[in-house]
Amino acid sequence: MKKLQILGPGCPKCQELAKRTEEAAKAAGIEYELEKVTDLNQIMAFGVFMTPSLVVDGEVKVVGKVPSVEELKDVIA
Repeated sequence: MKKLQILGPGCPKCQELAKRTEEAAKAAGIEYELEKVTDLNQIMAFGVFMTPSLVVDGEVKVVGKVPSVEELKDVIA
């Protein structure tokens, strides 16, 4: 099971990244757990200073943008 974390304050772009990430995981048939991390200290612990960001199994994969569902499939696979 993949651990997917959306880093950000809950802004519209953060919500869109979460939605697209879930769509991509479902379309790719990936079992996942999605966590939304909104605490600034936790976000900074990943070394991330731009949001939204996506972390896959502890590794930062996307920073400061909202990729398409197709792009996200490749990122989380």
